[in-house]
Amino acid sequence: MKRINPKGAADPGWQRITWDEALETIASALKRLSKESGAQSVAFGITTPAGTAMNDGFPWIERLRLAFGTPNAAIAMELCGFSRDMIFAHTFGVPLPMPDHARAGCILLWGHNPSATWLAHATRVADAKARGAKMVVVDPRHVGFAVKADQWLRVRPGSDGALALSIASVMIREGWFDRGFVQRWTNGPFLVRDDTGRFVRGDDLEDGGDPAQRVAWDVARAAPVRYDSGSGIYEREDTDLALRGHFEIAGREGPLSCRPAFDLYASLCERYSPERVAEITWLPAADIYEAARLIGTSGPVSFYVWAGLEMHTNASQTNRAIALLYALTGSFDSEGGNVLFETAPINDVMGRELLPENVRSLALGLEERPIGPESQAWVTTDALYKAILEKRPYAVRGLVNFGKNLLFSHVDSERGAKALQSLEFMVHADLFMNPTAEYADIILPVSTAWEREGLSTGFIVDQEANAHVQLRPAVIEARGESRSDTWIAFALAERLGLGKLFWNGDTDAALRHQLAPSGISLAQLRSNPQGLAVAIETCHRKYAEYADGAPTGFATPSKKVEIYSEIFLDHGYAPLPDYVEPIVGPVAAPEFSTIYPLVLTSGKSPHFLQSQGRALPALRRLEPDPLVEINPEAAAERGISEGDWIVLITPHGQMRARAKLAHKIHPRVVSAVHGWWQGCEALSPTGYNTEGLEPSNLNAVIGNDAIDPIGGSPPQKSYVCQITRCK
Repeated sequence: MKRINPKGAADPGWQRITWDEALETIASALKRLSKESGAQSVAFGITTPAGTAMNDGFPWIERLRLAFGTPNAAIAMELCGFSRDMIFAHTFGVPLPMPDHARAGCILLWGHNPSATWLAHATRVADAKARGAKMVVVDPRHVGFAVKADQWLRVRPGSDGALALSIASVMIREGWFDRGFVQRWTNGPFLVRDDTGRFVRGDDLEDGGDPAQRVAWDVARAAPVRYDSGSGIYEREDTDLALRGHFEIAGREGPLSCRPAFDLYASLCERYSPERVAEITWLPAADIYEAARLIGTSGPVSFYVWAGLEMHTNASQTNRAIALLYALTGSFDSEGGNVLFETAPINDVMGRELLPENVRSLALGLEERPIGPESQAWVTTDALYKAILEKRPYAVRGLVNFGKNLLFSHVDSERGAKALQSLEFMVHADLFMNPTAEYADIILPVSTAWEREGLSTGFIVDQEANAHVQLRPAVIEARGESRSDTWIAFALAERLGLGKLFWNGDTDAALRHQLAPSGISLAQLRSNPQGLAVAIETCHRKYAEYADGAPTGFATPSKKVEIYSEIFLDHGYAPLPDYVEPIVGPVAAPEFSTIYPLVLTSGKSPHFLQSQGRALPALRRLEPDPLVEINPEAAAERGISEGDWIVLITPHGQMRARAKLAHKIHPRVVSAVHGWWQGCEALSPTGYNTEGLEPSNLNAVIGNDAIDPIGGSPPQKSYVCQITRCK
């Protein structure tokens, strides 16, 4: 469909058009904008492939936008993925691997409720618990596996970083950590200069020394020992490396006073005793100690974190603190730990090589967050809105949006609506109309996963699943004139003159290329719709394998697990994850305490998928209205009873919902659910306002003025609010 009436009109005047007209209109507009203002003036929006119909289309849409030449893709990395994938990689060199639940002695779920978000994962956790694995769950809400945990930690939203440091402090003090792993496989033994906060290097010791060398302290010889970052080898492998202490060594310009990086980390942790952190997190000190005991003595430890730790203004350093806590266990890539499972070999078709470095450097927000998602040409919606509305650092004039309901999945919805209305051209491809789509100039109907083929290589959750390859067949014919996201990407590529990069429109040829290294043919998969398994086997502790006389190590600058990060230091961030309070919270912003005495967090509904599904009667009967969980004590103080309509008020706005009394949520915490806009014709025909007076859109009442300085994450999981009963 195409828009006939101006944006902002009560009726967009949608007019049905052909696919040819739609694709030609889009290609013409994109070519014009690129010629006039550069390809960077067009941004792409791509919904998450986690739990949506985007899973098999994502790599092809990414290839399209990279081939087109824009460094600006809003994929919500700042909300879901950056901390788990990119921050974890700054410690271990890779994104967080999958837990080996089948062999784990202790399972740690932190801000992750697989019962509501990932059923295949939840099944394996349940099996592990049934066979006797210990379980620690960190979650402000008593939901999912928190009910069955050996230790449930009802942490104050946003204070998780302090909790991680406190648990680590107990493990270090009690000796409940893998000292051998820390000595041999982390940069904890590297000496850090007191004067500069940087590692002692070879050229610090003598003229002409190697700046790639690092220095540790050999306890037995009472002398420094050098480490070659290139090979990952100490000059003497039989050394007892110091992890604690203060040393003075001879430098080329005089004595150097220094300490092992681990000593600095341990000293940081010591400042966060369970007694002190009990006040910060609103947890009993005894619970923190018991969690440390379980994690430190019940190994091997497998853990997983997700959205509960993503949407805070301190998310990056919090996840660094948790990664370092995990390093203490020594369980990385070990049986029962978090394992780098082998995957079916395939060709990467994402097309990262198609975007030149000089164009990549134009990514919106890269200057402010040089190691954030922007470093991979994934931008925040805050930066996108700024470029549209303020033309800073340059103007974004067009948006190609695949399935992203920006106004209900990202904060500051009112600003988002103004930005979308200001675009010169917008195309939206989706399964159905939604409030974001209403701002488009062209609407493209997308088929569901059940109406098209879809290739999936590797099902992630364990080695058996990861070896599985399936070309999912369509089970019904596509309804109406809908097409798959992949088909749309290939069709647009043809009209943009990029056909050669898309196998001249032959999707089968593209899939054959993708599958080639696996040894499995497209014909075999079509003959076996249940999928096929690739013969692969996981080797553990791959970092310890030797080749040409040197260990594989980790994909980090030091080839070690990076407890102390000079990359962070280079970019002006703390090299150790000291705890910083949420920017909009009861401690950092005490001026709000009287007006907004409650901490606002959020969690997913088990009945709906993000902002979808509320029009379906079978689901809507289970959850008819938007809900806000509140402790009965806090509700009674405000004259609120179960099911009452309430108004949730924040410094940024207000929303309506029904009260749901939750006895085990903290009296000073409330939890809301995002994504409410649809009516349900059979039950509740009236929908909910996107913005304006008292919508039911959680993201309309959370601002974007306070964000994580490293990754750009806004405070959707730790904000402040007040609740009153509707009059």
